[in-house]
Amino acid sequence: MSPVDPYGGTGPHGWERPAPSPPWRDREPEPEARTNGFSVSADRPAETRGGTQAGSGAVARDAGAAVRRRDASGYDRGGASRNSRPVRPGDAADGSGRFPSNGLDAPDGDPEYPTAQQEPVRDSPPGSEHPTAQLEPVRDDGDPAGQPPPRGRRRPGRRRATRAAARQRSSGKAGRNLPAAIGVGVALGLLIVVPLFLYPPAFLVVIAAALAVGCWEMTRAVGRAGVHPPLVPLVAGSVLTAGLAWFAGPDALTLGLVVTVLGALLWRLGDGLAGFRRDAVGATLIAVYVPFLGGFAALMAALDDGPQRVLVTLVAVVLSDTGGYAAGANFGRHPMAPTISPKKSWEGLAGSLGAAAFGSALLIWLLLDVAPWWGALFGVAVSAAAVLGDLAESMIKRDLGVKDMSTLLPGHGGLMDRLDSVLFALPTAYLLLAIVVPAAG
Repeated sequence: MSPVDPYGGTGPHGWERPAPSPPWRDREPEPEARTNGFSVSADRPAETRGGTQAGSGAVARDAGAAVRRRDASGYDRGGASRNSRPVRPGDAADGSGRFPSNGLDAPDGDPEYPTAQQEPVRDSPPGSEHPTAQLEPVRDDGDPAGQPPPRGRRRPGRRRATRAAARQRSSGKAGRNLPAAIGVGVALGLLIVVPLFLYPPAFLVVIAAALAVGCWEMTRAVGRAGVHPPLVPLVAGSVLTAGLAWFAGPDALTLGLVVTVLGALLWRLGDGLAGFRRDAVGATLIAVYVPFLGGFAALMAALDDGPQRVLVTLVAVVLSDTGGYAAGANFGRHPMAPTISPKKSWEGLAGSLGAAAFGSALLIWLLLDVAPWWGALFGVAVSAAAVLGDLAESMIKRDLGVKDMSTLLPGHGGLMDRLDSVLFALPTAYLLLAIVVPAAG
């Protein structure tokens, strides 16, 4: 048998056969419509950019949901028209050549373009009848039209102080919360005056407690500068010094200072020699500044007319502080020590001296039966010492980098912020009254 000749035979070969006519050749091919980056054809399959072939009448589109065209007018940042949804694969054209969309008719009744019914969105001037005329282009930071926000208008996410927080701020001209300062001042005055006249031994407890708190605040403040004096011997020495001054007089007050300093140094030696000199200087400063100067209050209170002497001294300090505050806040123009305390002025100093002199002249005449001019001299001296004490602590706080010694007293700061003037005024008042009262009598 002879082999079959594949090229023989009478029938037409495969490459000579006519190609079968496709089923869709019955109607005219419709033109291809391109809109918004999509290739749409209703009579032939469409190929996506990645090469994947969809079914007949499918839509070719980029990989992803929609083509982002930020610079094209009428489109938001999503890249699609605001009035229509993006065409998805599988949305086939019906007989009219339209694709499912938002249902809007073609502008001119032309059904040839599948998305002709989707009217392009353009930026329209405010007040027009365009459906998006009321929409404003949004910038990244949330401000419309790309304009910076006007003053007084906060941006989203920005926090501003509420009225309640603003009320908590300073309500006085000199930086104090005046209502809180007055309330705390009155409470401190009652805490001193009531035991001083009703039961003097209780006033000794008040003095010892105040000196102990003062040592704690000073130790805490100098600790921020790397100085660590021992707290326990300073607090114990404060109580001891006040008791010795009350029961044994001026010599015992000096003895209490020596015992306090020696106790602090011995306590500090237990922690080693590293930084000992620095901590020893800090402990000595605190022992002199708080227990020793504060012990003069116990010396005056232990006398027969001690309550009256303590009262005129405290009133002179309060009048000095109040007069300086009022005069400085209303008339202060010339700073007295701007590098130490910028808020103190010469006008405030004049107010302090005048208020203390006038009040002390009247009070000493009524309580101690001393001529008013002696009282005025006493008030001027106590006021000057109080101002110096205030400046001294301001200098210490400036060197330490703190505004207040603590936040124990609302409107005043810490207890040492109130005792700074009193501590310098106490030895001055003690010495002056020891001379003036017997001499005047």
